[in-house]
Amino acid sequence: MNELLATILICAATTAVPDCSRATAVDVITAPVPSLFACMMAGQLAPAHHQLLGDGRYPKVRCGDRAQVARR
Repeated sequence: MNELLATILICAATTAVPDCSRATAVDVITAPVPSLFACMMAGQLAPAHHQLLGDGRYPKVRCGDRAQVARR
């Protein structure tokens, strides 16, 4: 099985969702995950665990193999 990579972008509420990217994110978390479900769970758990949400911030989650994530 190919390992997926979860990329969680923490963006300011003043940034429109389509404009939230690595370049505009306040913080970026990446983590290897075994499945799409695990990726979506990481997208919720990692920002909460690191206390990165609040203060007008939201997470945007991207899931894909390492080559796909590197191209974004």
